[in-house]
Amino acid sequence: MKADVAIHPFQDRLQSLLDDADVRIGGDRAWDLRVHDSRFAARTMAQGSLALGESYMDGWWDAESLDGFLFHLLDARVDRRAHGIAELWDALRAQFFNLQKGRRSFEVGERHYDLGNDLYKAMLGKRLVYSCGYWREADNLDDAQEAKLDLICRKLGLKPGMRVLDIGCGWGEALKYAAERYGVSGVGVTISREQAALAQELCAGLPIEIRVQDYRELDEPFDRILSVGMFEHVGVKNYRTYFEVAKRCLREDAADGGLFLLHTIGGNQSVTHTDPWIGKYIFPNSMLPSAAQIAAVTEDVFVIEDWHNFGTDYDRTLQAWRANVESAWDRLPPRYDERFRRMWRYYLAASMASFRARRIQLWQLVLSPRGVKGGYVAPR
Repeated sequence: MKADVAIHPFQDRLQSLLDDADVRIGGDRAWDLRVHDSRFAARTMAQGSLALGESYMDGWWDAESLDGFLFHLLDARVDRRAHGIAELWDALRAQFFNLQKGRRSFEVGERHYDLGNDLYKAMLGKRLVYSCGYWREADNLDDAQEAKLDLICRKLGLKPGMRVLDIGCGWGEALKYAAERYGVSGVGVTISREQAALAQELCAGLPIEIRVQDYRELDEPFDRILSVGMFEHVGVKNYRTYFEVAKRCLREDAADGGLFLLHTIGGNQSVTHTDPWIGKYIFPNSMLPSAAQIAAVTEDVFVIEDWHNFGTDYDRTLQAWRANVESAWDRLPPRYDERFRRMWRYYLAASMASFRARRIQLWQLVLSPRGVKGGYVAPR
């Protein structure tokens, strides 16, 4: 009886939050919650978003539409009223420590990007591009990713003979595309050894060098720089350094002064740490920049020539990734067990929900060191 009395307040609080999000426990709508373990309410109310994700991984609850359920929570701002001790600890750690410096800067490569090229090959489609596609005129994932790569090349004004740097090059697809279609040469740096090995294989025969290297070590001249889906791992304490490194790597003697394209997910609020579940299971030591943070650290370093938001395209990209990986589980090695699958499903669904609720954005910025003479005309 005492246990029931202890549980009821948590159930009442949870139900109140779910009511605000138009979610019912045991309801028949796709986004309604099905609870399989009576301890779910107490665990979630005590530990916030970390417990919500972990309890899903543990099979304590389900929803027919996982992304639909999470969208309802985020759209109703329920996450801002349910916090756990893990979030406080993450905030304190980020305040006192540089979580993206030294050995820590390689942790996300080892724990996420080195999971296995087989997983990413199954999920990402024809091109191994682990970032948002551009769906303006595309109707499938492969075309959307090619359109995104071409958009980047056009925004940078790539021409034959240019030397291009890719900070956080992944599997090298952006440089590969630029070399094949625009006749450039380049260098790509990544902190993932698995990515680097496959990138070197994919770019064989092209004038492209792939390195396992921290971006802070870069100090050599390039005509153009791009960075796609990497800035989310830089950390607020290192933002200024990141842009200063990019500036010093643009040729000072270039007639147009050079251009730098930054492609990043961004948040609507300035923060110093990521969601506890995302930080623990998906992207350790990561955080999403805000527009204010980017504007502040680029001051007196770069002129912002263009700021393009196509964040709604990420929901569609993630849905395509989910369809690919769900059809591939049975062909993948047994190390991707049921708990891993539930973790991955939650990660993709939570990301979809965040973009769908417009809580996070996808930005492409074009920056120049001294301002483009006569003005920059932004391709779309």
